[in-house]
Amino acid sequence: MGRWEYKTLKHQFGGWTGTKINIEDLDGRLNLLGAEGWELASSFDTSRYEGASTGIVMIFKRWVEA
Repeated sequence: MGRWEYKTLKHQFGGWTGTKINIEDLDGRLNLLGAEGWELASSFDTSRYEGASTGIVMIFKRWVEA
């Protein structure tokens, strides 16, 4: 019998206004997690005001055999 385990990752945006996404950095982080067996379960942005965001919060899960 197994169980799920979860990991939460916050990816900050760059730039003065916090709106530029470094796609290469994000892809690298996601690929490392995928290689470790993590699967993206949910994500949402961290809103500031008037639709601006400072980052993304991502929740990952993976199955762990007991």
